[in-house]
Amino acid sequence: MEKNKFNLKASFKPAGDQPMAIKALEKGLKEKKNYQILLGVTGSGKTFTMANVIAKVNKPTLVIAHNKTLAAQLAQEYRDFFPDNAVCYFVSYYDYYQPEAYIPTTDTYIEKDAAINEEIDRLRHQATQALLSRKDVIVVASVSCIYGLGSPTDYAEGYIHFEVGQKFNRTEFLKKLVNLQFTRTTAVLKPGTFRFLGNILEIMPPSVKEIIRLRISSDNLIDEITKEDEVSRVLIASLSNYILFPAKHFITSVDMRNKALKKIREELDEQVDKLVSKGKVLEAERLRRRTNYDLVMLEEVGYCQGIENYSRHLSGRRIGQAPDTLLSYFPRDKNGQPDFLTIIDESHVTVPQIAGMYAGDRARKKNLIDYGFRLPSALDNRPLNLKEFEKRVGPIIFTTATPGKYELDKDNKPIEQIIRPTGLIDPSIIVRPRTAKSNYEGQIKNFITEASKEIEKGGRVMATVLTKKMAEDLSDFLKKEGLKAEYLHSEIKTLERVKILSQFRQGSKNGGFDLLVGVNLLREGLDLPEVSLIGILDADSEGFLRSEVALIQTIGRAARNLAGRVILYADRMSPSMERAIGENERRRKKQLAYNKKNNITPRSIIKNIKDITENMMDKRRKIIKDELYLENIFKMNKGELKRLIKAKEKEMNEAVKILDFETAAILRDEIKVLVEIDAK
Repeated sequence: MEKNKFNLKASFKPAGDQPMAIKALEKGLKEKKNYQILLGVTGSGKTFTMANVIAKVNKPTLVIAHNKTLAAQLAQEYRDFFPDNAVCYFVSYYDYYQPEAYIPTTDTYIEKDAAINEEIDRLRHQATQALLSRKDVIVVASVSCIYGLGSPTDYAEGYIHFEVGQKFNRTEFLKKLVNLQFTRTTAVLKPGTFRFLGNILEIMPPSVKEIIRLRISSDNLIDEITKEDEVSRVLIASLSNYILFPAKHFITSVDMRNKALKKIREELDEQVDKLVSKGKVLEAERLRRRTNYDLVMLEEVGYCQGIENYSRHLSGRRIGQAPDTLLSYFPRDKNGQPDFLTIIDESHVTVPQIAGMYAGDRARKKNLIDYGFRLPSALDNRPLNLKEFEKRVGPIIFTTATPGKYELDKDNKPIEQIIRPTGLIDPSIIVRPRTAKSNYEGQIKNFITEASKEIEKGGRVMATVLTKKMAEDLSDFLKKEGLKAEYLHSEIKTLERVKILSQFRQGSKNGGFDLLVGVNLLREGLDLPEVSLIGILDADSEGFLRSEVALIQTIGRAARNLAGRVILYADRMSPSMERAIGENERRRKKQLAYNKKNNITPRSIIKNIKDITENMMDKRRKIIKDELYLENIFKMNKGELKRLIKAKEKEMNEAVKILDFETAAILRDEIKVLVEIDAK
C-alpha cells in the first residue's frame, strides 16, 4: 500500500444512489465548493458513500458527530473500511463533568467536579500524534473538537528523541520528562508516568498502553530500548530509537509561565480596583484570595485547580483571541489555509450544537467574573464560536436526511441519496382525525384498531406522544385494552432501555411485547426493522416534536420494513405536516420509478434480534443475569463487594478501550448501585 494513502476495503460496491452521490461530491470538492449537503435517507448507506469520497480525495478528514456513542459507532465503521489507515476517536475525556458555576439568586457556588477517563485521554493523544505524523488520518470527534486544547506547535516541538548508544544524563533527562508533564512514581505505571529503578528507566506514554524500557549502561549510555506489554510485560519489540510526545496537550515553558504569572498579577490588581470602585468589596477580597492561592500553586508546582482559566496568559494569546483546538492540529496548505475535509454527521442536530456552545459557556463564566470567582481572562478559555469554526475548517460536507436552514443557506442544491441498495421505499402515510366524531372513535381507539391488525400479522407498532406522562398513561391504557405495550423515555436507565428494546423486537409470541410508546423515538441505535406501523398522535401540534424535521425522522423509523406505514392523527394540516408529507411522497415516487426501471424487488432488512443487545450483553458477559445475582450481592461482605466493584470498573475500562460506550454506560450505572449498597 502506498504510504499516506487511504486504502478503502469493502466486500460490496456502491449501489442505489451511492455511485451518483460519490461522483457529485468528488466533483464539488474539485470545484472548490466550501459547502455540500448529502441528503441521505435512512438506510441509504451515507457512511459508505463518505468513505468512498475520503478514499478519492485522499486528505486528512474530520468527522463530527453530536454524541460520544454515535462517534464511537462511526469510528468503528470507518476502521472497518480503512483497516490500514489511522482512524482515531476524539471526544471529551470526562466520565463525569460538573462545570464551575455561581447562581446569584440563591448565592450558590458550585465547584468544578470531574472524573477523567484515562482511556479516552489516551485516544485523544493518539489522534493528535497521528495528525502530526501522517496524512492518512480520519478523526471522528464530538463537539469537544471546538474546545481549547493547547498549542500544536508547543506539543509537536516538546518531544524527546532518544536512541541506542546515546549519552544519558540522568538529571537532564528526568527534568525533560517533568517539563513534558510526566509524573514520577514508584507504584504501578499509568499513562503519563515514569519510574527509575537502578539502571532501568520505564516510561508509559500517554497514547499507548505499552511500557518503553531504557536500560542504562555503567558508562551512562542508553544500552537498550524495548517496548513491553503493560500487563504481561511480554516483549513487543526492540527499538533502535523512540520519540516521546508530551503527557498533556498543554505544555508551557518556564519562561512563558513566569511571563504569565506577571500578567495574571497585573490583571488581578486591575480587576480588584474595578470591583472596589463598584462597591463590591466582598467580591474583590474573594477574587484576591482565590487568585493569589492559584498563583502560589503555579509557582511552586506548575499547576493549580482550574488552570485552564488562565490559558490565555499561559499561551500568550491576545484578549478575545480564539484558543487552539483539535482543528489547529490538522494540516494547512502553503497559503496557510485548512487542507483537510470536514464531514458533519446528522448536521441538523450537530450544527446547532456547535453554534450553541459559545454563548452557554460565556453566560456561565460571566457570573463567575461578576461575583469575584474568576478573572475576566477566564472568558478566553472557551469553545470556538460558529464563525471561528468556519474559518478553521476546509470544505464541509453535511450528511443528514433533514438539512436545516443553516445547511440550505450554504448549499441550496443538496446531493440526494434517496435510492437504497435494498430497494426499500419510504413508508406510506395516512392522515386521520385525532378527535372523536359521531362516526369516528378518535385517535386512541383508531390507533388501537390499526395496531391490533398489524400485531395480528406479526408486526411491531410504535406510537409517539408529546410528554413522558402521556407515554406512561397511554401504555397503561393499551395494556387495559389487551395489548402488550411498554413505554420508553429519557428517565429509563440504560440497562432497562436495552431490555425494553430487545423485548420489543422479540414480540409477544417470543415472550416480549408488540407496541412501544415514546416521546422522541429518534435515538441513534434505534434500528428496528420489525416496525411496520407508526402512529404519530397529535401530529398537528406544531413544535419541536412535531416539526418538519421531527416528522420526517419519525416517519423514517418505518423505512426498514417493506410493509412500513405511518398514520398521522391531526384535525388540520399543519405547515410541518404538509412539508413532511410532500417530501415523503417525492422520495417514494423516485424510489418506485427506480425500482420499476431496474426491475428491483424491495426486501425488508433482516437483522438478528440479538444484534440490539450483543454489544451490550455478550461483550460484558451479561452484567445483571437474574435475580440470583442481586441476591448474592446483598449476601456479600464489605471485602467481597469492593472486589466486585473493582472487577466491574476493570470491565468498564475494557469496554471503553474497544469504543463500546453503551456497555461502559451500563457498567457505570451498575457500579453506582454497588457503591450505594457498599455505603449502607
